Amino acid sequence: MTEQSEESLFDAPPMGEQERMVEAILFASAEPVTLAELEARMPHGADPAEALMHLRKRYDGRGVNLVKVGDAYAFRTAADLGFLMRRETVEVRKLSRAAIETLAIVAYHQPVTRAEIEEIRGVAVSRGTVDQLMELEWIRLGRRRMTPGRPVTFVVTEQFLDHFGLESARDLPGLKELRAAGLLDSRPLPGQGATGDEDEEATTGQSELFED
Repeated sequence: MTEQSEESLFDAPPMGEQERMVEAILFASAEPVTLAELEARMPHGADPAEALMHLRKRYDGRGVNLVKVGDAYAFRTAADLGFLMRRETVEVRKLSRAAIETLAIVAYHQPVTRAEIEEIRGVAVSRGTVDQLMELEWIRLGRRRMTPGRPVTFVVTEQFLDHFGLESARDLPGLKELRAAGLLDSRPLPGQGATGDEDEEATTGQSELFED
């Protein structure tokens, strides 16, 4: 009898109640919340992963959606209703061309070292450019390369993914989409002439992406 009463103390709440708990945690959090953080906050025996699955379905098609940001989850305004939030947004200082190119290189080539960024861009990367992107919390230091000098690498952050509405870096748009949106010039790099199909394929996503 004692064993049964002890077990009942650890019975997980009904799934509907678990959904409400996850919903409350996510709405109250200023940052995306990971599954591990949800598990740590919720009662013993709860299954936040299943609760998240039900919540995502319940919010599908609503004005607010439950989205995955990297390894975390957050509520975000539906993409097609973003225009309604224009008055609520803060005007952000425009990034320099060097910062935009550096950010794009990190996003598409991560983990990438400073030397590799400079090789792709064809010019040196100033400390101020990297510092600006790190202050925005859009890039961070990654693991050191196991090469002579053990240079540090740079990777994009969950804040970067969240800002651009991406679940992971694999969701980044391709070259055609970037150029169609006016985010990349279609001109080749200075001194870079027409190449064969093999050479063009080898440089796709690298030096041909950026120019000065």
